[in-house]
Amino acid sequence: NLEANLSPRVLEGSCFAAMQEELESFVSQVRDAAANHGAQVALTGILPTLSKSDLSLENITPRARYYALNDAMHRASKGAFRLRIQGTDELMIEHDSVMLEACNTSFQVHLQVAAEEFASVYNAAQAVTGPVLAAAVNSPLLFGRRLWAETRIALFQQSLDTRGTDLHMREVSSRVRFGGSWILDSVVELFQEDVAAFQVLLAQEVTEDPLEVLDRGGIPKLQALQLYNSTVYRWNRPCYGISNGKPHLRVECRVLPAGPTTTDEMANAVFWIGAVLGLARQCEDLCERLDFDDIKGNFLAAARYGLKANFRWEEGQVMSATGLILDQLLPLAESGLRRQGINDRHIERYLQVIEDRVATGQTGAQWALDSLERLQGIRNRT
Repeated sequence: NLEANLSPRVLEGSCFAAMQEELESFVSQVRDAAANHGAQVALTGILPTLSKSDLSLENITPRARYYALNDAMHRASKGAFRLRIQGTDELMIEHDSVMLEACNTSFQVHLQVAAEEFASVYNAAQAVTGPVLAAAVNSPLLFGRRLWAETRIALFQQSLDTRGTDLHMREVSSRVRFGGSWILDSVVELFQEDVAAFQVLLAQEVTEDPLEVLDRGGIPKLQALQLYNSTVYRWNRPCYGISNGKPHLRVECRVLPAGPTTTDEMANAVFWIGAVLGLARQCEDLCERLDFDDIKGNFLAAARYGLKANFRWEEGQVMSATGLILDQLLPLAESGLRRQGINDRHIERYLQVIEDRVATGQTGAQWALDSLERLQGIRNRT
């Protein structure tokens, strides 16, 4: 997984070109390392060649935090981790660790916002996530089965589901979730909701008293909150941090898949950022114009069907994914980026990638399915 942190105050000029250059440098380092082992690198949300045998704890990233998280998740789930995903095919398996989650590879974008703007920006992010995901889907295959257009969504939610099998436990929210309502005033609403809903999985020594730090005029790190927040997986997750001595809030978009190229990843990120900023500024009454249940349904429809999905938008109007993206969200994203001073050439470059995808229906998911069909045809002929 790669993460990119962007602040609206530095979204100007050629920042996206610099970001892609840095991204390509990282990918180049990975390709060089892979070549030393006779391997190649594929940028994709789920690697089609993965098998269940690859997901042993022998292959976990050797960090104490990941072992501790696996142990905590295992205790909380009180049994095996189960997957049941229905698409064109059906997949039902059990596994003994959280390594099922390791099938997922995402390109996570962090958008930094001012505290007073957080509610409007976060709500806008929730609203556009479904349509943006529809244009970005890239993971239709898992263990050889044809499942959702973006199977990562179902896989991640189920692979980290610690609720157990009792019926009363199924009524509790999953740690991986979209959310259940708009927020009204501030990020505090999200943190309060999560703390009330989920037990602590990991703990560490806390070296500060936040109230004492505030009394001294300092800035608390909120160590306990940051660790706790890292074990709650909203698809648009609120994040608190300190950069250059200043506290800040971010919206972390966790839905975008890796690949199929660095240009595609950048186009997805630029589209999401532009649509979020454009909608937040254009629709101050967003919560009145859009029904949250419709927005949540749009997200699930996008994950299942990609560009073949239908969405409910303003006043419950039903629109095709292609129509909503081409007619409303791409112009909205363009205006949001221009208002931030982004270079017109870079806006056109990345949004054109999205427009071409949507107009032709050729997302990464469709490419993967077409490749599978070609491979099966070759096997049948031989």
